[in-house]
Amino acid sequence: MNPIFAGLPTTIFEQMSALARQHGAVNLGQGFPDDPGPDDVRAVAARAVVEGNNQYPPMMGLPSLRQAAADHYRRWQGLELDASELMVTSGATEALAGALLALIEPGDEVVLFAPLYDAYLPLVRRAGGVPVVVRLGPPDWRFDEAALRAAFSPRTRVVVFNNPHNPTGTVTPDVDLALLARFCVEHDVIALCDEVWEHVVFDGRRHRSMMSLPGMRDRTVKIGSAGKIFSMTGWKVGLVAAAPPILSVLAKAHQFLTFTTPPCLQEAVAYGLGKDDAWFEASRAALQRSRDCLAGGLRAAGFTVYDSAGTYFLNLDISALGETDDVAFCQRLVVEHGVAAIPISAFYEADPVRTVVRLCFAKRDETVQTAISRLAALLDGRRGP
Repeated sequence: MNPIFAGLPTTIFEQMSALARQHGAVNLGQGFPDDPGPDDVRAVAARAVVEGNNQYPPMMGLPSLRQAAADHYRRWQGLELDASELMVTSGATEALAGALLALIEPGDEVVLFAPLYDAYLPLVRRAGGVPVVVRLGPPDWRFDEAALRAAFSPRTRVVVFNNPHNPTGTVTPDVDLALLARFCVEHDVIALCDEVWEHVVFDGRRHRSMMSLPGMRDRTVKIGSAGKIFSMTGWKVGLVAAAPPILSVLAKAHQFLTFTTPPCLQEAVAYGLGKDDAWFEASRAALQRSRDCLAGGLRAAGFTVYDSAGTYFLNLDISALGETDDVAFCQRLVVEHGVAAIPISAFYEADPVRTVVRLCFAKRDETVQTAISRLAALLDGRRGP
């Protein structure tokens, strides 16, 4: 067995979800919404299954979807992309895996930022890369020039950059984007940008892609996710944008991974990306309302809650509760109080933050309110009569 995968433990997401099922807990751990997704987009997919073509679509993706993605990114992010610079994959994780296989050779260094999505490290290592991790910490989860200077070297080939950031819920400030872009240009590095949360930003923010920064147009691989855009995480439809010399190599990796993606989903996503701005703004507003409900309820109960600028997630600082082990805290939380959360330490390989836990707020009102009441009861129990 390959030791990179054979040695991996069961993910924390599966562990906490299993405990949630076992104890009938409210599951705010794994990041998926309660909502089934937009009716009209799902109807287009259903109609395409019955009436459309169910044989192999083009490897690069349906022309209609590639054009729809180019138009969408022009409208929302000011990116001037040609349809030939877009590729469709079976989810963003496939896009990440294919990009790493295509872009790095054994021994190449890859800069990452922890806490990080748990797929990054095994994918980098399986592609032969050497991970170099920049550690981020609360409360602002930001990097600086010194941290980048320590991480980048003549052997750096790729930087994997997630913005908006899971699990912290932060949106990278423009000044930090510019700093990272400068390092990519100076070191001739490709930025592999996981931008799956690009539409899940709050408080009037607009996502800014790394691709839009000076010097980055031809050295950025931009990855989006229809599953995140339309809050249907089971729809594994990834959107990859890159300049032709890069995309042509990414396509060769893609053809030997999944080759293509169900045409019914592609047709539906092409339709969905053309929905008017009001729909996307309403979707953000609904998630922001859920964020505010959970954050406000927990703050009123006495918890320290970090701000969430994007994603489905917000984080609690449990150090004020005297807690120093987020894993043990989350295990007790689900067993004794009926709420599943995710310990942030699971997103580090070394030197983890152990006093923060992540909660998903993309849930129905009644689910959020139940979680608030159970977490408030935890604090009430500690205060005593």
